[in-house]
Amino acid sequence: MADRVYPSSKPVTNGTAAAPTTAANGAFPATKAQLYGATRPAYRPQAHNRRRHSRSCCCSCCIWITFLLFFIILLVAIAGAIFYVLYRPHRPSFFVTNFKVSYLNLTSSSTLNSKFDLNITAKNPNKKLVYIYNPITVSILSNDIDIGDGTIPSFVQDKKNTTLLKAAITNTGKALDSTSVSTLKTDIKSKNGLPLKIELNTKVKAKVGGLKTPNIGIRVTCDGISATVPTGKTAATASTSNAKCKVDIRIKIWKWTF
Repeated sequence: MADRVYPSSKPVTNGTAAAPTTAANGAFPATKAQLYGATRPAYRPQAHNRRRHSRSCCCSCCIWITFLLFFIILLVAIAGAIFYVLYRPHRPSFFVTNFKVSYLNLTSSSTLNSKFDLNITAKNPNKKLVYIYNPITVSILSNDIDIGDGTIPSFVQDKKNTTLLKAAITNTGKALDSTSVSTLKTDIKSKNGLPLKIELNTKVKAKVGGLKTPNIGIRVTCDGISATVPTGKTAATASTSNAKCKVDIRIKIWKWTF
């Protein structure tokens, strides 16, 4: 008796058996996000001890620097007070002794030719201080217009000493702007005379025994002077009866002068 062949209950596709269903395989495969989350380490916040330490160091440095500066200023103040009590320093004084205008000419090309002869007396009122002067620059001004420049050599002024300073100031072909020329022409014709001001700029050291201070800048300003411009060869003597000289200490810090 021949065997019977029964057809399979599973459908055949293209001659191959159908793939098993996912239900037979169990759970779905893991996604990329799940795989990444499984391998990524847990987040742990970093400590900020280094930043706090650096900040504390900066604060400590600032405090120490401030304390050091305050201590230095205190020492300087104490030393200055002791120096003042021991030596009672006074500023030098200056007086215009004689001032002559030899000539002052304005040319058609707005240039100035001038000559002045200046005598100034410097007094040192201190009993224990010697003043050592650097070369002095001299400027003659009229209504803030520079009409003459010169120099006085350096010198040493002893205790309780009076020194006569002389300067011959000559300028040739000094260029001026039109406004300055107009102002000078008006003042020259004025009955009150040409208003003049003298400025002296220099640096001074004070010497006490074998000790010398650093250079200190001073400016001497003498105003209240008037003069007539001579028309001939005879120099005109300026009026200095109302002249007053003021001495200012000038301290330079970096680019600024006080």
